[in-house]
Amino acid sequence: MISSGQRCSDRVEPRQERRTIVRAKRGARSPWLLKASAPKTCKGERNFLRPFGERLSLVNAPGLFFLPIVLLFSISLAFSQSATDASLNAVRVSDRASRSANGKLAPDITAAEHMRRAGIYLANRAFAAAREHWQALLDNYPNDSNVPAALYGMARSYYVERRYEEARQVYERVAHDYPQTKEGREGSNFAASSLLRMGRGAEAAERYAEYLEKYPNGERIDTAHLNIIDGYREAGRPQDAIAWIDRTRARFPGTAIEANAVFARLRLDIAQRDWDHAVLSANELFARPLPSGSNTSADELLYLKALSLERLGRTREAVATYLMIPTNTNSYYGFLATRRLAGLDDSQARQQADARTEAYKSAIARVASDYPAPYRLQVVTEAKKRGLDPRLVLAIMKQESAFKPNAKSPSAARGLLQLTIDAAQKYAKRAGIKQLTDDTLYQPGTNIAVGSEYLSELSRMFAGLPEAIAASYNGGEDNVARWLGRTNQKDEGVFAAEVGFTESKNYVFKVINYYRAYQLLYDSNLNRR
Repeated sequence: MISSGQRCSDRVEPRQERRTIVRAKRGARSPWLLKASAPKTCKGERNFLRPFGERLSLVNAPGLFFLPIVLLFSISLAFSQSATDASLNAVRVSDRASRSANGKLAPDITAAEHMRRAGIYLANRAFAAAREHWQALLDNYPNDSNVPAALYGMARSYYVERRYEEARQVYERVAHDYPQTKEGREGSNFAASSLLRMGRGAEAAERYAEYLEKYPNGERIDTAHLNIIDGYREAGRPQDAIAWIDRTRARFPGTAIEANAVFARLRLDIAQRDWDHAVLSANELFARPLPSGSNTSADELLYLKALSLERLGRTREAVATYLMIPTNTNSYYGFLATRRLAGLDDSQARQQADARTEAYKSAIARVASDYPAPYRLQVVTEAKKRGLDPRLVLAIMKQESAFKPNAKSPSAARGLLQLTIDAAQKYAKRAGIKQLTDDTLYQPGTNIAVGSEYLSELSRMFAGLPEAIAASYNGGEDNVARWLGRTNQKDEGVFAAEVGFTESKNYVFKVINYYRAYQLLYDSNLNRR
């Protein structure tokens, strides 16, 4: 949960006030997006090395973002030392021994040691402790070469905690004071990202444009272009978004970035119900092979094109396009295509849908052993008391830990549902857990109870839409609120297409494919059918 990748994006912080998730200002409203209190944590940020911007990497694929060299070195050291719980305990012991009588860290701790300890705390999501070391470095070594990295680390920690305004202010400080450094460039980029996360799409777009003007050859120029498109979409300025789509295509011809820009136009066409242009956009993407790093696939494009044709009343073309999407256990859109075929007022389409359904059932039956139901009593009890489908909990558990209770990720997510301690602390009391520690997250009962409580809040927030629940668990509920706000369509496949992180999108596909299999093989009490 707290996310494997994007796990994403989201966060964890002890903000005292409740925040309301609503659609982006002036943006299209999603039928699924409820006005609900947002949990203060999201699964997505559990991997602190993931780029927490609106795009995960240079070509919109998961990967290591451009950390400042010093911070990257300290975090690399932290990874080598912090993969185990023992390393966290060791640094806590060192801190206790290093404190003066007034409770402050001793002034003789070196700058390098502050960075080392901060890196270990960051790796284990102990953000306040990490910031204490960064601040001590700033106070005691104001001219040290680690100062930009310490400031940048502080900004990142606020960002991960979803304290976006605080993050933005520190990012702007780094950008202003150290503009010629990697930290300064990153600060400029993530100041814009912070604005986007706060629902200030137009301001974010303008800040990204400033980044592009100042750093025309910067490391993030490609994703900055794409985020400007998103910012204007979310600000309800589609014509500005289209203008930047054209600029992006001109700047990155023949690349994955251009393909992602055309894909952004397709999604915008669908949100605006411009079905004719949606078909044109889809056809343009089909005109040549998708470059590696594109945030879409042939199946997804076929589904969106077929849906557009269906909306235009071009039923025969829609049927032919739906049928091009394969139906198998790993095809997210194949299942949706079958369902849409079954709903058409066309006897041949319904007949083909029946044949596809039987083929799918047979395929699932052949791999039934891949879908066990361990911890049945605990999963059913905790899920049902919160109105969750136990089969969805199992699907997420299968993806998160493969049912291994002692699993721990490099980003300090633990147990069956891969909970981080900072996130789990937000839900432990409501889950009936009085004593929660890092170690108790390895206990199946505790992990399932806390994870189910978190999932139930996501379910309430997103009206029970499984795709949104899974995307939130991986990529962060603030991101999902933005993606849902852009869809303007009550269609799961359209929402899935809007998921902006490649890793989160693939996570959604896997979880929902598992969920469909569990629904076919088990009843709601996890008894085999």
